[in-house]
Amino acid sequence: MTPRLALVAALAVPLAGCVLLPTTKMDEGALEGRGEGQPPPPAPAAFKVQLIDAKLVSEQIAATGREVPAPADPLAPRPGAPGYDYRIAPYDVLTIIVYEHPELTIPAGEIRSVDQTGYTVSPDGYIFFPHVGRFQVAGHTLDEARRDLTDRLAVYVRRPQVQILVATYRGKRFQVTGEVLQSGTYPIADVPLRVSDAIAAAKGTGPEADLREVTLSRAGKTYVLDLQRFYEEGDQTQNWLLAPDDTVHVPDRSANKVFVLGEVRQPQTRQMQKARMSLAEALSDVGWLDPLAADPAQIFVLRGSYEAPQIYRLDASQADAMLLAVNFPLRPRDVVFVQTSGVARWNRSLQGLMPTVQSIWQAYDIVYRTVYRPIY
Repeated sequence: MTPRLALVAALAVPLAGCVLLPTTKMDEGALEGRGEGQPPPPAPAAFKVQLIDAKLVSEQIAATGREVPAPADPLAPRPGAPGYDYRIAPYDVLTIIVYEHPELTIPAGEIRSVDQTGYTVSPDGYIFFPHVGRFQVAGHTLDEARRDLTDRLAVYVRRPQVQILVATYRGKRFQVTGEVLQSGTYPIADVPLRVSDAIAAAKGTGPEADLREVTLSRAGKTYVLDLQRFYEEGDQTQNWLLAPDDTVHVPDRSANKVFVLGEVRQPQTRQMQKARMSLAEALSDVGWLDPLAADPAQIFVLRGSYEAPQIYRLDASQADAMLLAVNFPLRPRDVVFVQTSGVARWNRSLQGLMPTVQSIWQAYDIVYRTVYRPIY
């Protein structure tokens, strides 16, 4: 074989394999047949890539934020049901006034504080009152406790006029944790409290709070409430009434991310504001498509799990398609992928092969100069 033929053969091998160089791309045909010849997964193995058009955008907007409706508030008042009435709890401090009988009203003197002069409910729910002795008040409303004490005092005092008030609420409490300015434990008083009241008691939320995923823990169960819908739309179904020992947790927005990859100027992770971001915003935030390498007809949005993904494609080869991108809502953990154009893949393959071609040429040149060089 002549040296020239050897050179041609050596170059043909790497050039023929340039299409085999590794690259990340979306193969719609392979997606639709994924899982064939393998044990069937819980979800179908074939997936269809949906083209982003005006109809799909309308469906996505209508479904945003309503995938998992919140369960009904179990403490919400029912039609015809009695209103909220506070019931005395252990450790509450009561003030008891018996009119025209100051010796029973302030037996310890006027200079002491309410907590010192009041009647603290014992852990088993009782208080001690002069002439009457110990009697149970925990679990009773203030009116029920007042009538009970009036009946007991009537044996010793003629026509007693009694008033009972809660001086300090210490028996029923709730907790607020997470992205709030002042997390802690707060009392439940005689006014019914809701989740928004709990957040207000904690001085409001911090800048990293995610109000779409507020959790309410009660009796070993956890409920997810969308407080953003309450604040922005007035949706009271998301603003539950609180019960004793409830824990309200406001998470941060670290999970509200969108991953923008592929042929864009600056591939990176973008943080969503109030769990909102459109496809156009995500692409704009990373500097838009790489003009030398991106295929504008192959912009993909990947959503969900690997076993059952939802995949959408935007054909932005025409400028008016960007109006669809402006209105297409992304969701947390979405992956936006811009595919490489065919020309860019070919150019990169050639760039990867050039060192090999140069090495072969240098080897040929050395052999030719040493073996086949003409002798003068």
